[in-house]
Amino acid sequence: MHFEIISKIEDIKTIAVGGRIRDIMRLQKQYGSGRWRKLKGIAKVQFQSGRVCNTELHWYEAHGIGRRKMKIKRILD
Repeated sequence: MHFEIISKIEDIKTIAVGGRIRDIMRLQKQYGSGRWRKLKGIAKVQFQSGRVCNTELHWYEAHGIGRRKMKIKRILD
């Protein structure tokens, strides 16, 4: 499912840090070592079909590496 974030991500919360992340070994192997965090937030996205929805997003982030593996967990409206 392809989408584009069209608003600022709000209400950002940390879900897990470092060794508490299940995929930490894959993240370090694929993108490099860093202080990895799994985060969630709410943003408005536009799908390929043109539909616009508020969604809950989850992603991984590390300092100096940036956001990776962003995905939609649920549609809020």
